[in-house]
Amino acid sequence: MVRTVKLRVRVNHEVYFALKEVEGEYRGILEDALEYGLRSGVNSFVMLKAGIYGAEREKHGGLPSHYIYTACEDASMRLKSFLKLRRLGRAYTDRPELRSVTVHLDDHLWRFGLDAIRVATKRGWVGLEPQYHKLFWMYLNGGWGLASEARFKLLEGNFVEFFIVFKKDEPKPYEPKGFIPVDLNENSVSVLLDEEPILLETNTKKITLGYEYRRWRIEKGRSTKDRDVRRKLKKLRERDKKADARRKLAKLIVMEAYESRSAIVLENLPKRAPEHMVKGVKDKQLRLRIYHSAFSSMKNAIIEKAREYGVPVMLVNPSHTSTTCPIHGARINYRPNGSNAPRVGKCPVGGELWHRDVAALYNLLRKAGDGRPMPLASTGPHDPHVINMSVWPRAKSLHSIMSEMKV
Repeated sequence: MVRTVKLRVRVNHEVYFALKEVEGEYRGILEDALEYGLRSGVNSFVMLKAGIYGAEREKHGGLPSHYIYTACEDASMRLKSFLKLRRLGRAYTDRPELRSVTVHLDDHLWRFGLDAIRVATKRGWVGLEPQYHKLFWMYLNGGWGLASEARFKLLEGNFVEFFIVFKKDEPKPYEPKGFIPVDLNENSVSVLLDEEPILLETNTKKITLGYEYRRWRIEKGRSTKDRDVRRKLKKLRERDKKADARRKLAKLIVMEAYESRSAIVLENLPKRAPEHMVKGVKDKQLRLRIYHSAFSSMKNAIIEKAREYGVPVMLVNPSHTSTTCPIHGARINYRPNGSNAPRVGKCPVGGELWHRDVAALYNLLRKAGDGRPMPLASTGPHDPHVINMSVWPRAKSLHSIMSEMKV
């Protein structure tokens, strides 16, 4: 397992200039490696290094030679990614574009110390003195080991972003004693905990539309190449805000499964799931919301956190989970009742009322192999407990939320 921690450091002009010099020469080596790979039809690190090492060593004589190695590794990854996208028909250019550069370091180019991180440059070793934050100490003291590789990126104002990589062996998954089904939706995540459905709001719809309106106001009548426009767009933190919610939610769910020794049951969503979901959808706003909902990112966040704790994850067929009655297997009839998207429907066989998210949770449980009798009554709508986003990110566990609600 691999985790990357980002540290932001402000350095003096001499250190910044030395790193800027390295970045410029690294970019030149990277451009040459990409050009050689495209021209020669090779994309492996070994072939790229063999093809350009001699010429680059002469051109960049004062630069530590291992920067040529790491630049070739960087070029190899970029070429493989570009060729894969081109095979899938998702490449929009005829060659990979080199927009931003993050300088890769191996164990010969950097040294870690709690007082300072040292980086090799043409002018010798320079030191960075970062303020280590809580996440860094959590990994350093939590059984994770420092990897040999690292990266740095230069920002304006003499700031340097330094990326430290931690590694840890993946624990062996335990034998589960039960199941915790999790249903992913656009604006919420539903969980069945101790036979009680919980709906955790994520406010993804509100975040998506809010940031879209802000982008529209910034770009209105102006070019996106405008420096002021680009600066304002960079300040929009939509991606960071959604990623933060995903990480916190994933940890809540995984810790509940870990403490109860249960397996997590998720829908096995197809690759590029939003493209399948928007087929036939003409509403532009709805299409935008679906694309920005990041169902697969939420699924992957839960799987990645589960790997860290050895929690088993079961991926089941997602078809008809919210439209099938868990008791009779009949198609639930969702009739509009003052709403274009009703959440409660009725089973035509037994007359049970089902909330879409609750039906999905019990169907996921059935598909995972849980054959216990249905614990709910047959006439109620079975609405889930709705947990607002102002509550669950600060909660220690889902059980603590349920206890407070019962009190």
